[in-house]
Amino acid sequence: MKTWILVATLVLASACAFAQTEQTAPAAPTARKSCEDLKAEIAKKLDAKGVVGYTLDIVDKGKEGDAKVVGSCDGGTKSITYTRGGAASAPADDKKPQ
Repeated sequence: MKTWILVATLVLASACAFAQTEQTAPAAPTARKSCEDLKAEIAKKLDAKGVVGYTLDIVDKGKEGDAKVVGSCDGGTKSITYTRGGAASAPADDKKPQ
């Protein structure tokens, strides 16, 4: 009985140790997503939710200002920022009486 408990403990310990090694990590790193592709995906999601009147900009990391960062691209060197009121404000100006 003691032998079986010892064997079971060793098998369990070995399985846990193997699960924590780098051998189980994916062999190929994931491909970088271009900033334009990520910006298009974010815009598609916002449009699907019915969001209007926003602007998405690609800026250098650290130059985001007051805008909300909604994505990171180009290996983390650039950010995609979201600001409200960008697209909807232009047509509103056209409707002002002159």
